[in-house]
Amino acid sequence: MTVTKADIDIWRSLPSETQKIEFKEAKVQIDSREICKYCTAIANEGGGHLILGVRNKPIPREIVGSKAIHDPVKETERLFSELSFRVEIEEVLHPEGRIVVFTIPSRPRGTAYKYDGRYWERIGQQLREMSSDTLRRIFAEGTPDWLEEYSKIDLTLDEVLNLLDYGYFFSRFELPLPTEKRSIVGRFVMERLVDERNYTYSIRRLCSILFARNLSDFPDISRKLVRVIVYNDSSKLNPRQERSFIRGYGVEFEPIVDFVMSQLPQNEVIERAVRREVRMVPELAVRELVANAMIHQDFQVQGATIMIEIFPNRLEISNPGMPIINVDRFIDGYQSRNGRLTDLMRLLGYCEARSSGIDKVINAAELYQLPAPEFRGDLIRTTAILYGQRSLDQMTGSDRVRACYQHCALKYVMRERMTNQTLRERFRLPEQKRSTISQIIQSAVQTGKIKIDERTTGSRKFARYLPYWA
Repeated sequence: MTVTKADIDIWRSLPSETQKIEFKEAKVQIDSREICKYCTAIANEGGGHLILGVRNKPIPREIVGSKAIHDPVKETERLFSELSFRVEIEEVLHPEGRIVVFTIPSRPRGTAYKYDGRYWERIGQQLREMSSDTLRRIFAEGTPDWLEEYSKIDLTLDEVLNLLDYGYFFSRFELPLPTEKRSIVGRFVMERLVDERNYTYSIRRLCSILFARNLSDFPDISRKLVRVIVYNDSSKLNPRQERSFIRGYGVEFEPIVDFVMSQLPQNEVIERAVRREVRMVPELAVRELVANAMIHQDFQVQGATIMIEIFPNRLEISNPGMPIINVDRFIDGYQSRNGRLTDLMRLLGYCEARSSGIDKVINAAELYQLPAPEFRGDLIRTTAILYGQRSLDQMTGSDRVRACYQHCALKYVMRERMTNQTLRERFRLPEQKRSTISQIIQSAVQTGKIKIDERTTGSRKFARYLPYWA
């Protein structure tokens, strides 16, 4: 590929760095090890370009010129010997300065490249070692989907009907229930949930995880049930009640949500002189997060299940598996780990599969004047935390910054912009509290969670803000 000046100008004008492009100033030089890491990371993400001599911000990005990589041919040879895959390097003599472009191929399907003993990837502006979850997903490319494999094989018609809650299946999809057994099972076959061969039947894991009468009848998914634990205080040392939901997710979804809502603490509110009791967090947020935990879990993490933990001051919902996108990007990003499970949950009416679930959770928190939800991801679990009512004065500094960031991101995905006024409205504060909100915004800017919109003109009093990744 020959890179032209026109290509450079197009890339400079992109609203943000993409998976395919990485800009580096490198006015004088760049560390050879850093080049190897970036080439490896970009290859692992599908290939693209590393561009030296261009400042990343603002847009259009400024060309500063680079004196790095004096001999592209030698550098090509060095990279091949270090990385074992070929990277093309070109000089582009742009009118505004010399630019060096590395064109990096994609990794082969089902494999990942590593350098210095590590598999590299990029997260925002940072290089980091790939998680075991990401590597498992890459190495599994081209192999059968775990959920599409069989959980039970060589079954009779009666055995299939005894294992599956077919009554729920037909009623939820608003289908008439056939009178013949073969027609009942035939519908599951038509939906590719059960397979028939030589008059025997095999149930796919996807079918059993949704429609099982009892998950323990399927040893390979028996640990995938949902557990709810209610605690007496804010620690995990004093559980009061525990319940496991043993049927398939589709059958149990409504009972799970109903049980969680029944166990949540109540708050007393007064509206128009009428006193009433409301639950600690809204049902809409609970429904969205329970559905998310079900469809985004990593089913190949052994010995782990979906946990819903209820405390007097918060609700925690967690699922096995590291998140496949940065938790900061839950608001605007969407990538389903289990595509057909997501589709079936949508058809059952339990999720929308439009990447709007977390938006709804955050919007509900704002509407009900709750602290911002918190999302955490580690190597084995993804956790969402909903907090009970707290005034702004009771919130910590990190609570306030998180609320500011989420409000800013929510405005951005709604094609709007956050201002001091919109954040005051989020906290329902009067004009006199403008300075308090300004301090929160400043903290969010300083911690790198938001940034000022470059198109802001005039007084900072009317400044507009964007999430850091916008």
